[in-house]
Amino acid sequence: MSVRVLVQQAAFDAGAETARLSSLSEQVGGMGLFIGQVRGGDGLLSLTLEHYPGMTETILNQLAQEAMQRFNLLGCTLIHRVGRLEVGAPIVLVGTAAAHRAAALSATSFLIDRLKTGAPFWKKEEFANGHTAWVDAREEDEHAAAAWMHTAPSSS
Repeated sequence: MSVRVLVQQAAFDAGAETARLSSLSEQVGGMGLFIGQVRGGDGLLSLTLEHYPGMTETILNQLAQEAMQRFNLLGCTLIHRVGRLEVGAPIVLVGTAAAHRAAALSATSFLIDRLKTGAPFWKKEEFANGHTAWVDAREEDEHAAAAWMHTAPSSS
């Protein structure tokens, strides 16, 4: 079992992270990968992401360990960027490896849903007109994360 958690300003290499997960075991039969990026529109220029160092990594590790156990994963990678990120920049990578695709895909969904609401990140939007605003939690993200509390763990 292998968990990799990073919180960093630098961009990540999705290909290298996928290769790392693939090479963890000859039992890897499926991988799930999600890459989130800064979505533009309405004059948005950038997001600035802030976090609590130490606390953030601890929570991400807890989420990764929960996914490892819940979905019987062979490996899991969570990389979240912080700092100022312009529209189109990658923010987060969630990668999972399992013996079967269903577990890998479910674990990837579980992790991104839980990351959106359970990790201590704060986002500030910057617009072309000079306006800035902190991003509030979205109700649909809260519902998606809460739904996992009522979903039975994978048995594969």
